[in-house]
Parts: sequence; structure tokens; C-alpha cells
Amino acid sequence: MMKSSRPVLLIDFGSTFTKVIAVDVNRERVIGRAAAPTTVETDICLGLQEALDKLGKDLPQVQGYSLRLAASSAAGGLRMVAVGLVPELTAEAARRAALGAGARVLASYSYELTEKEVEEIIGLDPDVVLLSGGTDGGHRKAVVHNIRTLAFSSLSAPVVYAGNKAVSDLALKVFRRAGKEVRVTENVMPRLGEIQVEPARETIRRVFMERIIQARGLDGALKLVDGLLMPTPAAVLKAAELLALGTGEEDGLGDLVVVDVGGATTDVHSVGQGLPTVEGVVLKGLREPRVKRTVEGDLGVRVSAPALLEAVGVQALGSEVGVDGVDLAEAVLELAEKRDKLPDTETGYQVDAALARVAVREAVKRHAGRLQILDTPFGTAYFQYGKDLTGIKFLVGTGGVLVHAPDPAGILQAGLFNPGEPTVLTPKDPVLLLDQKYLLAAAGLLAEFYPQQALRILKKSLKRVKL
Repeated sequence: MMKSSRPVLLIDFGSTFTKVIAVDVNRERVIGRAAAPTTVETDICLGLQEALDKLGKDLPQVQGYSLRLAASSAAGGLRMVAVGLVPELTAEAARRAALGAGARVLASYSYELTEKEVEEIIGLDPDVVLLSGGTDGGHRKAVVHNIRTLAFSSLSAPVVYAGNKAVSDLALKVFRRAGKEVRVTENVMPRLGEIQVEPARETIRRVFMERIIQARGLDGALKLVDGLLMPTPAAVLKAAELLALGTGEEDGLGDLVVVDVGGATTDVHSVGQGLPTVEGVVLKGLREPRVKRTVEGDLGVRVSAPALLEAVGVQALGSEVGVDGVDLAEAVLELAEKRDKLPDTETGYQVDAALARVAVREAVKRHAGRLQILDTPFGTAYFQYGKDLTGIKFLVGTGGVLVHAPDPAGILQAGLFNPGEPTVLTPKDPVLLLDQKYLLAAAGLLAEFYPQQALRILKKSLKRVKL
């Protein structure tokens, strides 16, 4: 794309705040930023306009933008159900494709769907159902059963079929005959053990653009941008991949992990092969993708703060706070109800930081691989499931709670390797970086048109933090 003398506007409709960033792509720098509470309950454009008004006061010389791009996780983001056959194979491949597309996976189902499971899926009210199953030319019976069962149910969500290609024409015909919206794409597991998620990711993104934005009340906002609206997590994943791998003309940083601590979820993105780093360890299970994302819906620090407290327990959270006399249940409930509340006391900062540390620790542990140690007649055997992140070079933190924290390094440290849990393969000695200007999502958007400039701007914005 040709560069323009006018800046590019990058918008992120977050679950709590709507953030706007103006970028001069010619000079490869951020020239302005602003934020306002997201107003998805009324009209999402109101919060956007407030943020734009603030930005305009700082940039009175800007008379317009050459390009306006946006990402959104407002109103719950993109909610999906994944359906496959074998839990650890096609069902897992479908789940990974959904996560990589920026979705929050509400549930995952395997084998032939029962009537009860279909009712559960309908009750979850997903935005999209990703249906997979069977390798190309492989198993058909259960796949056909699931196609017919979903097609003739009361499911209203569109279906993306990414299973056995031998059944693709049947899937298209049956769903259309039943009056259901269906998209057919390439199989997420064309051959046993081989994962191919990119075609499904792109199809899900198109569904998000064409249908979900209207259901989420974002269609008004779409009129204000230039044809690009993607789930915020997909934009962050794009930025993580760009930052790690670089472009043809600009080097990346190498293998890294990004932890995005949000109000509703804590997302972890890793870029790296994750192969065993210790001699004699055997890799088992389904091969992990080089670019991987996980979402933890019970580890948010605002909307999901009560779920986080329930997940880790009052005692574990209390030990992180470091301040006596705090009613944690009350403090957490207040944060959940007042989503745009920022700490204004020392106790508030301590509670916020404690929530963030616990969220980072648990989210990175869930994302990382595990070692299984077995005693056999021939000696001790070591098996690795998932990614070995111990040798990751960089751990990048993003999210409001980190940006506003007095000690962001202390929060990120919670995601490092714990000698007390030697089988959990979290990063051992990475450089800690802070996305101090909320640029990851913006860089992921900008990379669609200006990848090299996006990478350079992002690299300059990351701040090294030390313990």
C-alpha cells in the first residue's frame, strides 16, 4: 500500500475502554492516543466519539485519516463452540482454530452429538459453531450424524464446517436445506496429527465481519472504519507473530510469550516451536502450533474477578495482597461492578496487582506444556505434552492493569518457571517487556497494510522492565 501524508487511526473497542491511536506511518511513530469507557450497553459509537474528541484536542492539526482500522472485544467478543470427533485430535484442532481466530471457546464437544449436548450448545447461544471431524477421506459416519443433528435442530448460529472434505458437499447441502447459514472451509486436520488452522481462522474472521458485528451492535462503528474489524485477540496474536518472526526486511525478536491481562479474560500467546530442550525427553500428543493462543475466561481482573477469586481461593489471593484488613470478596465484587474503576489508593493498587499476578501465573501455567515422568523396567522415561517454553527469550505483558501498575515486572514475574513445580514448562529467564502504550492490538491491525512499519513502531514502544 502507498504511504500517505495523513496518519492512520487504530481503534480498539475493549470490554472496558475504547482506545484510539494515531500513527504516522511515514515517520514510523505514534503521534497521539486517547481512551474513553466503552459504551456497548447504549451505543458503542458514543464512547468512540468521546475518545476521538480527546484525541482531536491533542492533534488539532490532523484534518483526517488515510485509513481507519478497528478491533473489538466489546460485548463479550467472539463466542464459539467447537465440535470434533476424538477429543485429543479433531476436537482439539477445532478448538485451536477457534482460539487462533480470536474467539472465546465456550465449550468443546466430541464424538456423535447427543440431543442433550445439542440443547446445551443452543443454550450457550454461541456466535459461531465450528464443526470438524475426520481426516480427509477418513471417518464419515459420526461427521454426517453431527451435520444432520445440528442442521435440523433449533440452532440459530452460523456453522463453519472444517472437517473431512469428502463430506463437504453434503454439509453444504444439508445445512442450506435446513435453512442454516453455513461456510465450508478446509479441514483443520487433513491428515492424522497434522493441524491446518489458517483457512478456518480466515473463514471465522469473515463471519465475524459480516454477521457478528451486527449482532453485537457494532454495525454503526463499522461505518466509521475502512473495512477492517477483527476480534482484538486476533489482532494481538498477529502482532505477537510479527514481533517474533519479523518481516523480510526487519528482524523479529525471536521466540516469545505475550500475556494480555484483561477485564474479562487473560489471554496468552506464544510464538515458538516449543520442542523439548532437554535430551531424552520424548514429545507426545498432538503437535502444538508455532503460533498458539489460549484464553482463560475465569482469570479476568474486572468482569471475571469473582471467577478468578473462586478459581484460586481467598487464601491464595490474600497471600498476594500484602495488606491486612482487606475484605477481598467485597473488593473483588466492586471491581466487577465498576469495570472502568482505576485504583486510587495504595490498597487498591495492591488488590489490583494481586489479581494480576494470580491471573498471569495461572494463565501461563495453563498455556505451557508439562513433563510426565514414568518409571519403567528400562529406567525413567520423560514425556513432554504441549510446548516447552523454558527457553523463551521474551515475556511481553500488556493490558491496563500492567500499564498502570507501579511494579509491572513484579506482576510478570508470576509467569516465570517455578522450581517447586519442575514439570510445568514455563519461561525460565526471559527478558521482561511491557507494552506500555497499548500498541499490540493496534500493531496487529496496522500490520495488515503496513507490516514493516507496524513492527518497527511496536519494537520502539516496548519498555524493558526489571525486578
